[in-house]
Amino acid sequence: MRKSIEKEAGSAYVRGMFIQTENTPNPAVVKFLPGQPVMDKGVAEFKTRDDGGRSPLAERLFALEGVEGVFFGQDFVSVTKSDAMGWDLLKPRILGVIMEHFTTGQPLFRDGVIADEAGGAEDDPISAQIRELIDTRVRPMVAQDGGDIVFERFEDGIAYLHMRGACSGCPSATMTLKSGIENMLRHYVPEVLEVRPVE
Repeated sequence: MRKSIEKEAGSAYVRGMFIQTENTPNPAVVKFLPGQPVMDKGVAEFKTRDDGGRSPLAERLFALEGVEGVFFGQDFVSVTKSDAMGWDLLKPRILGVIMEHFTTGQPLFRDGVIADEAGGAEDDPISAQIRELIDTRVRPMVAQDGGDIVFERFEDGIAYLHMRGACSGCPSATMTLKSGIENMLRHYVPEVLEVRPVE
């Protein structure tokens, strides 16, 4: 009898569905790639079990002991675990939930619920330029690590960014903000003096 889950180099074959897993710079977050689109557009973040009620998949993931956060990207699901739970126990359970969701064709969201979208319709010219740089140069890069960074506002020379998914609580996030994103924004938008995260 064939095992229902076979682990090989960061991937798993689960009942006919091949799901890849990738570690992220945040040791509390693993990225799961089901091999098909997750979100048509935008992203969705669920920080609590109550938030998870918007999505059948997030709700089932939160039902697993040790799951503390869920994030949906274009082609991945990243899951944040508690410090008390090891990935060796949690990863197979998460793979089972994701496999069942996609193989049974369940909707990602409950009726009337839409994905989180980065705004920007009323941005001033500097904010619009910052948002464009974040959306085109930063977000695709951090999505590869299972996270997302969204521009929130520009005020008194400070660009405030919201970190989500694997980026939230990541030990290297401060360095990424200061060494990478802040330097890039200051280069292209001289009005930016500093970058700060917001919760």
